[in-house]
Amino acid sequence: MSETAAPAQEKHDFSAEVGRLLDLVVHSLYSEREIFLRELVANAADATDRRRFESLTDARLAPPAEAKIRIVPDKPGRTLTIADSGIGMTRQELINNLGTIARSGTRQFGETLAQAKPEERPSLIGQFGVGFYAAFMVADRVEVLSRRAGSEEAWLWASEGSGAFTIGPAERAEPGTDVVLRLKSDADEFLEPYRLETIVRKWADHITLPVTIRRDGKDQPANEGTALWRKPKSEVSEQAGTEFYRHLGHLFDTPWATLQWKAEGALEFYALLFVPTARPFEPVEGERRSKVRLHVRRMFITDEAELLPPWLRFVAGVVDTEDLPLNVSREMLQTTPVLARIRKAVTNRVLAELKSRAKEAEGYEKFWENFGATLKEGLWEDAEYQKDLAPLLRFRSSTTDGWVSLADYVGRMQPGQEAIYYLTGERMEALKNSPQLEGFRARGVEVLLLADPIDSFWPDRFEAFEGSKLRSVVQAADDLAKIKPADHGEGAGEGEAADVSSLLAALRQALGEAVSDVRATGRLVDSAVVLAPGGGGPDLQMQRLLRRAGRDAPSPSPCLEINPRHALIRLLAARAQAGETLEDSARTLLDLARVQDGDMPADPAGFARRVAGFMAAGSAAPT
Repeated sequence: MSETAAPAQEKHDFSAEVGRLLDLVVHSLYSEREIFLRELVANAADATDRRRFESLTDARLAPPAEAKIRIVPDKPGRTLTIADSGIGMTRQELINNLGTIARSGTRQFGETLAQAKPEERPSLIGQFGVGFYAAFMVADRVEVLSRRAGSEEAWLWASEGSGAFTIGPAERAEPGTDVVLRLKSDADEFLEPYRLETIVRKWADHITLPVTIRRDGKDQPANEGTALWRKPKSEVSEQAGTEFYRHLGHLFDTPWATLQWKAEGALEFYALLFVPTARPFEPVEGERRSKVRLHVRRMFITDEAELLPPWLRFVAGVVDTEDLPLNVSREMLQTTPVLARIRKAVTNRVLAELKSRAKEAEGYEKFWENFGATLKEGLWEDAEYQKDLAPLLRFRSSTTDGWVSLADYVGRMQPGQEAIYYLTGERMEALKNSPQLEGFRARGVEVLLLADPIDSFWPDRFEAFEGSKLRSVVQAADDLAKIKPADHGEGAGEGEAADVSSLLAALRQALGEAVSDVRATGRLVDSAVVLAPGGGGPDLQMQRLLRRAGRDAPSPSPCLEINPRHALIRLLAARAQAGETLEDSARTLLDLARVQDGDMPADPAGFARRVAGFMAAGSAAPT
């Protein structure tokens, strides 16, 4: 249906997710009601910035020179209006933006909000982009009158927050949006100009667009509206910086690190960047772009210039330059060498700050817990930054508690050790108890334990650290032969090694194509079996990740390795030499190895039946 053919008044139901969100926001954030104004003012500022940006390529869309955000309390009418001269919305945009939330993070937001502590709840609403609905904390009816820049049509959206909204044609003299709140009986405080000014000063003082509040018939300035990043660093208080940081990201924590500088010389720009203390939520799954804002001569241009690489996307802030034209296009942003040089300079400055802070173990470890997995993406994506990132890396270890750097590891390497060994998996507890570590522990060799999904990728591209390459323990069986066991003779284990030649043949025959090979190994101590990757394909952890992602990839059958010194293997070897059938034992050994490695048995029901049968027979090594 075209907008000109729309009926005078239409009624629509909210999407189911919006209905749930309204209930959560209104009831879970009741004690923090003032944040509704922060959200609506921020939305108005964003709409004005967007109009200015679009006017760079279409002068007809330019906002008025005196553009501002007007807050108008009306005590007799019990209404509060937040008006702007921004880009405005069409009828369909009103329906899409205010009636439906098509974001993958919406359900996560609801679950997180319901479970969060009261003091954590206010920070969640803005992070998930659903701040508009905070209006229903103080209003029993919300009306949105909007006219899209470049259009003559205006539309009125209205709802009482009870599951439905109406929309119909209306009139507005100029493009922009009015949000009119019909306040609840217990929300009188938000009709008082002084109370509104306090909120604006607290949350929106550094919005560069003027904000005014109607008082005694006049619009009175309510914010400082200063380009904070252009002030000398010595004139920016910690409180001012924190308030600006909170405005940028709709956050409530304080920044872990603040970087402010002015670049001069061949390249000139101002920068004010923040590294968060807490990990922000990512409402859109797979969103991996930096959102640092690009300004040209104080004017907002875009937050999609990707001023930092994706692996530094947690950094928030502003970069303001004189070296680009105000009418810079999106296409120019992708190709201009000026922006490429700015990106490199800003990236190097952030990395230098992280290197400096990495020397403070306790504070840096908290940062690493929040953002380490994101930072490691750079090892995979940007080879030129590997040397800068390597000193920032921290890992869990098989031999010590706490976090370990690569320098720590290299300083503890054993005589004859040629590589930095690591093991990847999905759960840290499972990694610590993995049989893959047994041979390394017996030789006093430290292994780094990697449990983030990106850890299955980046080690293959990591060149070396101080001359030592990274090597997965599952591919390092030959290395162990060069390192003498710490407490045992050659080939540590429970007893003398059995002759397993007959057993290997029997297991190969019983398992067939389920394995690429069956072989004896000296890298086990307490376990009877372990899996190793077959040749010509990704390792077992990578195969699991690819399967869960629905990706087709070569998945060769694993190799089953057996411990000739283990009591069970010695007993089975004797039975194989006696010519006994070992079909059930072979399948059970393979399934045990899968379970140890974090996988399910190939046939869980069959595995359960075999184990139950073995237990009923009362035999330690049934056939």
